[in-house]
Amino acid sequence: MAYRVLVAQFMHETNTFSKLPTTLEDYRKRWLIEGDAMVPRFTGTKNEIGGYIDAAKKYGWEPVWAGAANATPSGKLTKETWEHIRDMIVGAAKKAEAVGKLDAVCLSLHGAMVTETEDDAEGALLEALRAVVGPDVPLVATLDLHANATVKMAKNANALVSYRTYPHVDGYERAVQAAALVQDALEGKKQPRCLLVQPAMLEGADHGRTTQPGLMRDLLAKADAFEKEPGINVVSIQAGFTWADIPYTGPSIAVSHEPAAEARAKAVAAAILDEIWKRRDESSSDYRPISDAIAAARAGVGKEGPLVVADGTDNPGGGGYNDTTPVLQALIDAKVENVAFGTIFDPGTVQQAIKAGVGAEIDVVLGGHTDPSMGGPVKAKAIVKMLSDGEFKNDGPMNAGVGTSMGPTAVLRIGGIDVVTISNRIQTIDLQVFLSQGIDPRTKSVVVVKSVQHFRAAYAPIAREVILVDSGGICSPDITRLKFTKLRRPIWPLDGVNDPYAGAGARA
Repeated sequence: MAYRVLVAQFMHETNTFSKLPTTLEDYRKRWLIEGDAMVPRFTGTKNEIGGYIDAAKKYGWEPVWAGAANATPSGKLTKETWEHIRDMIVGAAKKAEAVGKLDAVCLSLHGAMVTETEDDAEGALLEALRAVVGPDVPLVATLDLHANATVKMAKNANALVSYRTYPHVDGYERAVQAAALVQDALEGKKQPRCLLVQPAMLEGADHGRTTQPGLMRDLLAKADAFEKEPGINVVSIQAGFTWADIPYTGPSIAVSHEPAAEARAKAVAAAILDEIWKRRDESSSDYRPISDAIAAARAGVGKEGPLVVADGTDNPGGGGYNDTTPVLQALIDAKVENVAFGTIFDPGTVQQAIKAGVGAEIDVVLGGHTDPSMGGPVKAKAIVKMLSDGEFKNDGPMNAGVGTSMGPTAVLRIGGIDVVTISNRIQTIDLQVFLSQGIDPRTKSVVVVKSVQHFRAAYAPIAREVILVDSGGICSPDITRLKFTKLRRPIWPLDGVNDPYAGAGARA
């Protein structure tokens, strides 16, 4: 008889410093899918659900499709949103159990979700599912590399399988890895257990960057070697998500192991933690002032390939508002030509453009509406170059085949700048943000993206140069701007900590 396996996704990276609550409508703008409708949406895609779909076919499982929910990072989930999606998934598990025992659970989570009522939302979800299926059913979850993972998550899961790339181009592979472990457990070949260690660190592991040699790649090489040892199933390194005021923020190590290898698993976690601590000052981040980007744009006129300017502190992928304007205003003031700007979130201006029609010239008050202290609206004359529904499928490498909705979209030309103006907040990770709107970024002198790292997968190959700028947005790397009230203390680098196990730092 085929194994019955529940499959579900519930993802959100919550920036608790954002003033934008996360609602059910925010999920619907990306996706909020119940039951079997998951299958046609994600079959053939290179994300976690696509991986679980293929694994179910490979192993001959009888899948129970609970639902899939994912929203652009922003503030805390409202109570209604959290309970609606939680109950969709837990309810599916209860309904399945009522007609026959579930044999396993495979989840796609982020690991940094915070709600109005839960600081550890994924831990609460895993605990609720464990209460339904019982203590002996294999339960695994994939996590984002930037998860603020917790002991409660590890206690209720047999494995936490985190991305090993940043940009995150291996969601599919991590789901396949998690599913293979579940199959081994179902066949009695393994009895996985999970432990988690979190040091007294707010930041670490170079925020997980893997696009160049350095700390995170070295840590992952250690993890790969440890996974080859008998009794060690999965070694996951979470770099953490800094912009969350909860007790659990920061890096962690999760080790899935066999019962007889618990002591070795603790030693493995400690060894990686010690390396993170020893090299805690290493960073490959290079935020530069906007003026450097303007100078590079002027110097690059006539050169082949675009200068890619990443507005990293207004990164919607970290909860940025997607409408701060300092970079756009600087380009306008400098009269830089042949620029593609992706994107500015401004539904009101999009509606103004739709009403005027393609070819019309309109007076815009663009962006800067969410928090004008981070750059007020741009006041300018703009020509409406294109209007669309903003729908496209990612080409990859990240989330290849997955659909994205920018909502009603207008391309506005301001001087020599084509601004992709959108109605749904998104991070610019795919060339289709521009290509779908009739703009070829490869032909531009300058391309601006609202992203901090994920853009590199698609845009670094076409760039003559990449510059990451600090425009003063909510995702600033300057953590002294953040006011933590719930964070465990003492913690590095905010406090004088000389031991990674200090204070509330957990020992393996």
